Amino acid sequence: MHPVTYDLLIVGGGINGAGIARDAAGRGLSVLLVEQDDLAGHTSSASTKLIHGGLRYLEYGEFRLVREALIERERLWRMAPHIIWPLRFVLPQAQSPRPGWMVRLGLFLYDHLGGRDRLPGTETVALDRSALGHGLSDPHGTAFVYSDCWVEDSRLVVLNALDAAERGADIRTRTRLARARRHGDHWQATIADAAGEHRVKARALVNAAGPWVADVIGRVAGLDSDHGVRLVKGSHIVVPKLYDGDHAFMLQNPDRRIVFAIPYEGRFTLIGTTDQPWHGPPARASIDAEETAYLLATANRYFADQIAAGDIIWSFAGIRPLHDDRAGNASAVTRDYAFDLDVDDGGLPMLSIFGGKITTYRKLAEHAMRDLKPFFPNMPGAWTADLPLPGGDIADADFDRFVADLKRERPHLSPSILHRLARAYGTRVSDILGEASIDADLGEDFGAGLTRAELDYLIASEWARTAEDILFRRSKLGLHVPADTAARITAWLDTHTITAR
Repeated sequence: MHPVTYDLLIVGGGINGAGIARDAAGRGLSVLLVEQDDLAGHTSSASTKLIHGGLRYLEYGEFRLVREALIERERLWRMAPHIIWPLRFVLPQAQSPRPGWMVRLGLFLYDHLGGRDRLPGTETVALDRSALGHGLSDPHGTAFVYSDCWVEDSRLVVLNALDAAERGADIRTRTRLARARRHGDHWQATIADAAGEHRVKARALVNAAGPWVADVIGRVAGLDSDHGVRLVKGSHIVVPKLYDGDHAFMLQNPDRRIVFAIPYEGRFTLIGTTDQPWHGPPARASIDAEETAYLLATANRYFADQIAAGDIIWSFAGIRPLHDDRAGNASAVTRDYAFDLDVDDGGLPMLSIFGGKITTYRKLAEHAMRDLKPFFPNMPGAWTADLPLPGGDIADADFDRFVADLKRERPHLSPSILHRLARAYGTRVSDILGEASIDADLGEDFGAGLTRAELDYLIASEWARTAEDILFRRSKLGLHVPADTAARITAWLDTHTITAR
């Protein structure tokens, strides 16, 4: 059998790879994306889960990046109002290492640099006269309150991959690129999965392997690059809720680094992130004792409820593949992205991606396609700016009204289950609910409202293959289900066959 030839072979199923796959497939290119683990299996599910301009990046003069991210912020919210929503951030000044005038100037720029339509602007509050001060150990002094957005990061990746697949892309998880070499007028590549090795051909190779970007350039493709990657670990902890309210806090530390405290999954507070250099080869990361102590100390500096390591419900860490700009410390390394386009005499390109942040993934994908345009001259132009992601076609992007209508249409289904499913799947919720009129119609409940109907959908449509995929990437139900749920799901997966993508 002759190898299939694709226009693009994309390596990496994180946000950048999935975003480029969606963009390219929508322009009519044939696309194969390979991911060695699960979609969003590493960095893209270990973020602080914010769609934001990056207020602190202004301090490092990253005005282009911040402007691009601020413009994207509301655009992404409109594209996926089920998994992205506004969040107000409280920035107390009582322990700030920065003078108030400097913070206020930064927030003025933040409000105006990229345009703002639906999000409210910055305001100044007196914490002792505002409910926003409740829960703080020192609820006095001034705080600035500004807007950004929250995102379910791993679901953003999956929705981009799903849209790419529905536009013709071939998305293969648990599949790695073993090697690739230029051969005549195409890349000749060997990919490997559980069934063995397979040969494919491609007219262009896109290296969106994140922390493994340098490995793909060198070991896999046998090339060199003038660009470097700086690996920086970011870790987070999840603890019982430290304060009431649906607002977040930006906490300033004496070392000038910042840490966020964010409402999480209803019952918890998410605290992060750290910036720790990663010196070894890329691998699955976990929080260490030093990072844990740093995050606990930050929280205890600000909040009345003191916490210790024993209070941590869950932690997660990811390795950020930042573009190495030779900054002196990890916190100052640019979050902007850079491309390395390697072209041989025959015109066969490999585009490698360094850096980037989740907020700017869509623009990154557009820029990648612009760089590949000379090799696909008949390719149409950009198209992703205004079309919703799967499930995001909610009228007027009004999620609350969408949920209210759903509950009226299904009055005998659990309101809490309906709300969670609407948050995860938007208008695609009907693919799970089918004709169900009562909870029992959805099949066996594995805990916290995770039913057989949802498992069927995740396996058939969203590349879920393991209990971890389901409980911690397609959802965060792992924080809510009984201790035996993962084992029950694994046993169920071993005994049930579902036609999957």
